[in-house]
Amino acid sequence: DTNNITFSCILKNGNILFATLNKLFLSTDRLKTYREIEAKNPDGSDYLPHAPSNPKQPGWYFHPLDGVHTWDVDGKEMLVWGNYCNVLGGPVPVNIYYSTDQGETVKLAYAFGQNPRWQEKNAKTLLGNPDNSVICRHIHSVAYNPSERAFYACTGDRDVQDRQECHWLKGVYDSKNDKWSWKVLMSTNNNSRYKSGGINFVDGVLYWASDANGRVPPGQSNHDRGIFRCRPEDLPDKSKHEMLFNPLFESANLIIEDQTILSAHCAPASPYSTGFIISNDHGKTWTQYDLRQFGKRTP
Repeated sequence: DTNNITFSCILKNGNILFATLNKLFLSTDRLKTYREIEAKNPDGSDYLPHAPSNPKQPGWYFHPLDGVHTWDVDGKEMLVWGNYCNVLGGPVPVNIYYSTDQGETVKLAYAFGQNPRWQEKNAKTLLGNPDNSVICRHIHSVAYNPSERAFYACTGDRDVQDRQECHWLKGVYDSKNDKWSWKVLMSTNNNSRYKSGGINFVDGVLYWASDANGRVPPGQSNHDRGIFRCRPEDLPDKSKHEMLFNPLFESANLIIEDQTILSAHCAPASPYSTGFIISNDHGKTWTQYDLRQFGKRTP
């Protein structure tokens, strides 16, 4: 199964949580040993992956697109991530997961609804939460804003008939009662800066990158995308967004460390082979690099 590892996280106490397609494992002794653990539903019952029609394609239950998954929340380490799935490996439900005990317990923070596009053929039971009308293909990013004590998540990818897959959500965790409350901030089509990823917060300001790739409507010359920032409360108002840079091509990853902002090109939509976008002065100036020696890939 080592070739199928789709997720790993080293926690502060040294625990290592990792996943292979539809299974989760925890090591508490630096990988000398490990054990399989079951994710839990919000009520504490086991959350069991479905039985795939093709056993070799159980789906990406725990595979994330972003790279930062742990945050200090009220003085306690919290692990939160969502699965980037329904690309390869078979259909799966889309969830946000969390752990507050160094990976010993992993539970569902949010479960998206039953998307008719991403299902097993001729299945009697549909994948996804039957009580949630919000659907998506997969999750692009989950991040924590300490200024609000809230998590933000964004999803993709396109419209399903009259329903949209691109959403921004905001979630607040109640540690005393181990419960989440979520709100959908906005839903949109795929030619929008809100089809995005790489959510970051710096001094209470929201940063993100857009991979808008829908059909450009008449009268609009280019896709509505780039690298943006704004106050969190101004997210729905485009007039209050500041575009820091427009790489002209799709970008769905972004990370900020001190004064450095690092993003990347989505290889299938870019002339770059392995394209990086970087600013070392917190967004004042930008440079793009193409590491062609690595071939056609998305960093």
